[in-house]
This record gives sequence, structure tokens and C-alpha cells, in this order.
Amino acid sequence: MRVLAIVPAYNEARNLPGALAALRRAAPECDVCVVDDGSSDDTAGVARRLGAVVLREPVNLGIGGAVQTGYRWAESRGYDVAVQVDGDGQHDPAWLAALLRPLERGEADVVVGSRFLPGAGDGFRSTPVRRAGIRYLTLFLRLRCGVRVTDPTSGFRAAGRHAIELFARRYPSDYPEPEAIALAARAGLRVAEVPVSMEERRHGRSSIDAWRTLYYFVKVSLALLLLPVREPARREEEA
Repeated sequence: MRVLAIVPAYNEARNLPGALAALRRAAPECDVCVVDDGSSDDTAGVARRLGAVVLREPVNLGIGGAVQTGYRWAESRGYDVAVQVDGDGQHDPAWLAALLRPLERGEADVVVGSRFLPGAGDGFRSTPVRRAGIRYLTLFLRLRCGVRVTDPTSGFRAAGRHAIELFARRYPSDYPEPEAIALAARAGLRVAEVPVSMEERRHGRSSIDAWRTLYYFVKVSLALLLLPVREPARREEEA
């Protein structure tokens, strides 16, 4: 399989060297595409010097816009799999083989890395408030979309060809991770989870601070309620 690692990055010049070095060690066969989401620091320059393909957004679009840019690149270049790896160093690329395995076996179209499955180890699991919100979204997705995930806010995930095509033409904005799972499920794609361990970011701070946490869960809940009944996947359109 041809695999592309999509690395969305906003002002991650300090974190990128470690994150990309870990990615190269774990998956030297992966191509790497860093999407510089309108950074004001030297994110693009650092990524370019480290040998990554760099796509630069003229303004900050947010994580959803940056990730969709990566999926469009993956689709246009004919990649079989795209993996999302954050540029802040929280996602441990040592778990990439586990993410890819269900795709290689033809068992799933989207694979989410979960911190809450047995075997995930003792890595960073977010704050108690956010963990409570994650449990709420887990239940919401199950009731609304019939999909079972334990870590719907995880951005550490892999997408097969059908999911790449779907996400290239339509991807949620703002805080997209739970919505993307719902979108894939409604399109008839198979969503699976595997255990992974994550780390705390070493430099900078998360884009979701304390006051945005409540907004995050309200916004995602409304988005899931307003999601169309069905989003046809391209494989259905071509049938």
C-alpha cells in the first residue's frame, strides 16, 4: 500500500523535529505531508528542511480545513491509505502498524486510535472533564449513528481509499474528529478502533482551552443532530 502521513500543524516549529523524526523511525516507507495551517512561526521551513512535502494555507483554517487539504492531496496523488498524525508530538507513530492492520486485512475503512481500549498502556488520557465529555460523545455517536467508538475525539487515525475520497470532498470544520466518524458511518464505511498510547504535548498549548471545552461538546452535539440521514460513499455512486 502507498501510505501518506498527513500532519496538520499550526505554530509547531518546536514540536515538528521530534514528531517527524519519530514518524520516520516508525514508518520509513510513509510519505509525509505537513499542512501548515497559516502558522506565524517557521513551521513550514522546519518541515521542508526535514524533507516533508509542505502545503501552506494562506490563513488559519482550523484543524478540519488543514486535514481536508491533506486528504485532497492524498486523493489527487492516488494514495491507498492516509494516516493523521498531529504535529505536536502527542501521537506515537510506533502504533501506526496497529492502525494500518485492519485496513490491510480489509476489515475497516477508517481506523481510530483509542486511548481507552485494553492494551493502550498508561499514556496521556486528557483531563477528567474532557474524559467525561468523551464518554458523552461515545454514547451520542452510538445512539445517533450506531457506531461504537471509545475515543471519538482522537485525531490519530487511518483512512483507506474510500474514506480518502469521502473526506477529500467533504470534511467537517472546526472540531472535526467526532463528526468525521459520524460522516463515515453514515456513508456506509466501516469504522474500527485499535488501542494506542499518546503523550502530552511538549511545547505550546492545545487549541481547545478550558473555556472552549463546553463550546466544543455543545457544537459537536448540534452538528451530529443536524447531520444528514445518509451521505453516499463514492463506491455506492459508482455501483
